[in-house]
Amino acid sequence: MADTTAIKKDAFIMFKGAVHQVADFQHVNPGKGSAFVRSRLRNVQTGKVIENTFKVGESVETVDLDRTNMQYLYSDDTGFHFMDNNTYEQSDISAELVGDKGQYLTEGQEVIVMMHDGRPLTVDIPKKLKFKVVEAMPAVKGDSAQGRVTKEVTLETGMKIQVPLFVEEGTIIVVNTETGDYVERA
Repeated sequence: MADTTAIKKDAFIMFKGAVHQVADFQHVNPGKGSAFVRSRLRNVQTGKVIENTFKVGESVETVDLDRTNMQYLYSDDTGFHFMDNNTYEQSDISAELVGDKGQYLTEGQEVIVMMHDGRPLTVDIPKKLKFKVVEAMPAVKGDSAQGRVTKEVTLETGMKIQVPLFVEEGTIIVVNTETGDYVERA
């Protein structure tokens, strides 16, 4: 058992007898009255999203997750597919549960899959990953003088991000997976 400080984005808690993923939360400390945590919880079995308010200090049951090294294979309409590196068993996770992390997955990538009672729930990816730039507009002389210091590029996963003007097609860059921002050239 933990208290409401355990409620964080993408955390898993037991709520009303079912495992829920915290989709969003907000700690509120009003000027009058006691503080509370407003949250949106997604049931991992049904996908249904509910809103709930917890009083600060209220006990919350966190879910113990098993961490399994897996390899990302591919994604399709049913979700994301992974293979256990030890048993070669394949598992799939719905796109809802993977969330924004799915845009950082490349085929063959090693990830940690979080499981509960043998059922995969979500993936844990590193905070920084390297990607190849597959499409970038060339920088034009005078761009920086007009206030443009970044440009949009497309990465090998299809994701588009803002990078400095000097980044060219074929460059390997490091991206922060929590914010989706450019960090540096690799």
